[in-house]
Amino acid sequence: MSSKMLFYILKRVLLAILTIWIVITVTFFVMHSVPGGPFVGEKAISKEAQAALEAKYGLDKPLWEQYTTYLEDIVTRFDFGPSLKQRGRMVIDIIMDGMKTSAKLGIIAACYAAVLGITLGAVAALRRNTLLDKTIMVITTAFVSMPSFIMGSFLLIIFSTKLGWLPANGASQGGLILPIITLGLYPMAYITRLTRSSMLDVLGQDYIRTARAKGVSGGKIIFGHALKNSLIPVITYFGPMLAFIVTGSMVVEQIFAVPGIGRQFVSSITNRDYTMIMGTTIFLASLIVIMNLVSDLLYKAVDPRIEFD
Repeated sequence: MSSKMLFYILKRVLLAILTIWIVITVTFFVMHSVPGGPFVGEKAISKEAQAALEAKYGLDKPLWEQYTTYLEDIVTRFDFGPSLKQRGRMVIDIIMDGMKTSAKLGIIAACYAAVLGITLGAVAALRRNTLLDKTIMVITTAFVSMPSFIMGSFLLIIFSTKLGWLPANGASQGGLILPIITLGLYPMAYITRLTRSSMLDVLGQDYIRTARAKGVSGGKIIFGHALKNSLIPVITYFGPMLAFIVTGSMVVEQIFAVPGIGRQFVSSITNRDYTMIMGTTIFLASLIVIMNLVSDLLYKAVDPRIEFD
C-alpha cells in the first residue's frame, strides 16, 4: 500500500469522524430545541412526576452538561443511553434488534437491485435504440418515477389482498418478499439507467474502437473493458444506496409492518423519544459515511488509473 493511499485513507477517516461529530451535535441541539418534551404526552402525569422523570434521565441538567455527557458516552462506550419511552431498554439494543430484520431485507434488496440493474443496463446499451432498449427504459422510468409508498401499496393490494399469494405482515413467514421487491425496484431502475448511460459512453471511447480493429473478441471487449469501466458511477451510487436500504425504508417498513429499524425510528419521532431519534440518526449517518469511504476505495480496484489525492 503506497504512502499516498495511506494518507488518503487517513484523511477520509478524519473527515468521517468530523462528519459524525457534526451530525451528533446538530441532532442533539435540534431535538432539544423542539417545544415540549418526551414526557409531556404522558397520561395524567403530575408536575412532580414529570420532574422526577427528567431527573432520572438527566434532562434537568444544563444543556451543555447533557451534551458533553452524551458525547462522552458515545465515544467511550458506544452508549446512546436508555430509551425514554421503551422503559428498561437501551437504545443500542433496540437498534441492533431492528437491524436483524432491516439488514436481511436491505442486503437482499440491494443485491438483486445491483445484479438486475447492471444486467439490464448493459443489455439496453448493447441493443441501443431497439425495441428491447426502449422497453427497458420505459419500465425503469416508471419505477424511478413511482414513490415507494405507492409501489408498496400497489403490490400489497395485488399480491396480498386480491390474489392472496403473499402475506401482508412483514413479521410473518414469507412476509419479507414484498418489502424486498418494493425496496429494490427504485435502485434497480436507477442502476439500469446509470449503467446504460455509462456503458454507451465507454463503448464510444477510442480504446474500444482500437480493440475491435485489432480483432479482440466481442465478449472480451464487453466484459473485460466496457462493462468494467462503466461500473464506476454505479459504485458511487451503490455505497450510499446500500447504507440507506440496509437501515430500512421507513415508509416500506410501515406499510408492511416490518419490525425493523425504520419502523422504530418513525415510532420514536412520534413519541418524542429523544435518545432513540439521536441514536438512530447517528447510526445511519455513520453507516453512510463508512459506505462512502468503501466506495471510494473500490474505485482503485475497478480502475487502476484512478489516483488518490
